[in-house]
Amino acid sequence: MTRLESDKVTLNKSSEEIYNFLSDFNNFGHLMPEQIADWKSTADECSFTIKGMASLGMKMTEKTPNSFIKIIRDGKAPFDFIMNVHIEEVQPQQCTVQLVFDAELSTMMKMMASKPLTNFLNLLLNRLKEVKG
Repeated sequence: MTRLESDKVTLNKSSEEIYNFLSDFNNFGHLMPEQIADWKSTADECSFTIKGMASLGMKMTEKTPNSFIKIIRDGKAPFDFIMNVHIEEVQPQQCTVQLVFDAELSTMMKMMASKPLTNFLNLLLNRLKEVKG
């Protein structure tokens, strides 16, 4: 199992506000970079294509209000993975968020995908900073 971790970012929003946004895949569409195509989502499931690479599906399977979301591979994907969203209240109207991505990657896939996947996780969090609540 390969573990990739995003940076831990501090957001000037409450943990409840961030949890409510991230616990609905319909909101994730606002965070996706331009190389994501065919975005489809419900509150708990999504699917999309990374242009020139692969199609992915994800499903939320566990939610702890204001602190944790577990997302797993759903349907098509070139590898098995789990992505955990960790949200921690620092003070009222401020929290930290970190994404932890555990994937079953072959040695070759790990060499090719580790840096782009880590960059993708960080990009999602940087875009989350820009979301107006």
